[in-house]
Amino acid sequence: MSTKVYEAFERVLKNRGRAKPIIIDGYGKFLFLNRNGLPKVAANYESMFRGLVKKYNKCHEEALPNVTTPHTLRHRFCTNLANAGMNPKALQYIIGHSNINMTLNYYAYATSDSALAEMERLIA
Repeated sequence: MSTKVYEAFERVLKNRGRAKPIIIDGYGKFLFLNRNGLPKVAANYESMFRGLVKKYNKCHEEALPNVTTPHTLRHRFCTNLANAGMNPKALQYIIGHSNINMTLNYYAYATSDSALAEMERLIA
């Protein structure tokens, strides 16, 4: 986790006020809570993202896709890391895949251009 991310999480905790401790299925100390002090769930984030995409698209010429969810952002992030040449095992660790095959099947694909560029890189 980068220093900036850590600091952002600290701000979240500082600015949310006093939340009653809650344990769900043995887990506690949730970072993001709803108005009722309960952990946010996928529907909360998807609703928030729909609103953010709507606001962004009103102000920008190049619109974001209507289906912009936390999962699509995660996928885009990982795709960008793979395209930048990240070691697949490091990418697997970041993503949290238990099996390298899943990471390779989703993010390690080649085109004729990328294969040629890789061959030229190795020859140089």
